[in-house]
Amino acid sequence: MEFVHTTSAPAAIGPYSQGVKVGDLVFTSGQIALTPDGGEEVLAMGVEEQTKQVLTNLSYVLEAAGSSLDRVIKTTIYLADMGDFAKVNEIYASFFGDHKPARSTVAVKTLPKNALVEIEAIAKV
Repeated sequence: MEFVHTTSAPAAIGPYSQGVKVGDLVFTSGQIALTPDGGEEVLAMGVEEQTKQVLTNLSYVLEAAGSSLDRVIKTTIYLADMGDFAKVNEIYASFFGDHKPARSTVAVKTLPKNALVEIEAIAKV
């Protein structure tokens, strides 16, 4: 087991790792719309901007693990408001293109730092 860390994505805000590699798989922790320096300015923006930042963060964590978005097997999306599903889906599709990993989307009451969206992934290294 190897813990993944990159300064290109925000550091964990709790007692967990940005990701963990086990064999030829990487499991990422959920990413919210913090900037790599831990800045919260994106959290004040709409769900589209937050989703872009989340997926950018996710891509950097995957890259640090020797993977990428086009090697993602499964994602889980957590939404504070299921009414944002279509907006998030559009941004998500722009990042993944023709690659369509398995996915679950779950509505939650609250996310860390009152984020609107959080995404985690499992990918092949």
